[in-house]
Amino acid sequence: MTFGHGPHTTQSARGRVLIPWSRQEGHGSPAIVRAQGSHLYDEDGNALLDLSSGQVALNLGHGHPAVVEAIQQQAATLCWVPSSFRNDKRHRYAQMLNEISPWDEGLRVHFTSGGAEANDDAVKTTRMVTGRSKILTAYRSYHGSTLGGNALSGVDRWRDPYPSLPGIVKFFAPYPYRSPFGDVSAADETVQALHHLERILSHEGAHNVAALLIEPVTGSSGFVQYPPGYLDGVRDLCTRHGIVLIFDEVMTGFGRVGAPFAANRLGVEPDIITFAKGASSAYVPLGGVLVRESLARYFDAEFFDVGHTYSGHVLAVAAGIAALEVYTEENLFERARELEKQLRDGLEGLQERHPVIGDVRGLGAHFALELVRDRDTRQPLVEWHDPSSSTPMDAFFGALRRRGVHTYGRYNIVAVTPPLTISDRELQHAFDALDSALTELEAALEDGKVLVHGPKPAVGT
Repeated sequence: MTFGHGPHTTQSARGRVLIPWSRQEGHGSPAIVRAQGSHLYDEDGNALLDLSSGQVALNLGHGHPAVVEAIQQQAATLCWVPSSFRNDKRHRYAQMLNEISPWDEGLRVHFTSGGAEANDDAVKTTRMVTGRSKILTAYRSYHGSTLGGNALSGVDRWRDPYPSLPGIVKFFAPYPYRSPFGDVSAADETVQALHHLERILSHEGAHNVAALLIEPVTGSSGFVQYPPGYLDGVRDLCTRHGIVLIFDEVMTGFGRVGAPFAANRLGVEPDIITFAKGASSAYVPLGGVLVRESLARYFDAEFFDVGHTYSGHVLAVAAGIAALEVYTEENLFERARELEKQLRDGLEGLQERHPVIGDVRGLGAHFALELVRDRDTRQPLVEWHDPSSSTPMDAFFGALRRRGVHTYGRYNIVAVTPPLTISDRELQHAFDALDSALTELEAALEDGKVLVHGPKPAVGT
């Protein structure tokens, strides 16, 4: 039998694949067949500048030869070994992660295949260590699409027909552009947000809370950067109440914000860091949980009841080693800080010319535009609570794609998260395409040609 031909192929081959986070009917995404550097190429040979680094994952861009070679060499030697066995590559990578971590005391690593698994396992770990049940997470957060990740995430995108996991408690974190605490200064917002968190703890019982899980800079839920002092205050609250502080660094890790981790850049030490995406530059699925040594040693005498078939998959770990070597040898953590200035200058320049841009925010190479209908009232271009109101954003992303640039977004947020290896010329092309697409969007809005309601777009993680 020749696969791909025969009586069961009446439906097109494309129609056999369920595309995540999308309505399947009429889905118009291109068929990508290869990629190199900062560009994707479709089956017709058309190039798309990948301004989102995939889904904020391909920090090294596509096809970096050092990582590709490491994968090839490891595939010829050993791809998989049980996670209960010791392995030289796992040991080496764990030591490399230890060297870039924010902890002087050291760490231990538990490996997973991705970020959602890592967050699930971090929660399990803290419940075992503390004997407590409750987990605090923020509204406007994203922690993955597993059952646990769904429960931990504080966004309205989950309309699933099953109940949430028990013990998950939500709180409001700062959002300077749309503060949940009223029209306040950044300093006052920090004070009020921490007071709010203390009140949550007083009602839930801090002695019942195992962990507080937070993105140090949010990703798909808005790319929010917290005001000064907030994360320091969260750290202090957790320390005082014996609560494990977990940083979800699935997006912010491995140079994305201009340091190995946001914890390094922001100078706040969590107790656990979850990672994925940029660890291998997404070439092979790789994630994990970094546990500071003082916490990890609990399991010297207690059973570590967490694991997966693919924990520490050797092929993935080899990719992670090679990627981390590239980050350091090519000074890409420092390059992200250079990109920060270029992105801020370029995007704020666009903001001056386009009233539809309400806010520009970001850190390192982790930026976003927030689009509005009215800059004075800050009315969103589409409403966060209405999953059907996406047509203006569909139109914008389509206009951008016609100009040879791809990125993604969620509701009225546009991700601008290029590979750390992007060239100045490629970045200028992105700015030019954004400028032109925004002009087209504003003209369509003025003429009433862009409807308020329409099909929900693909949004990614």
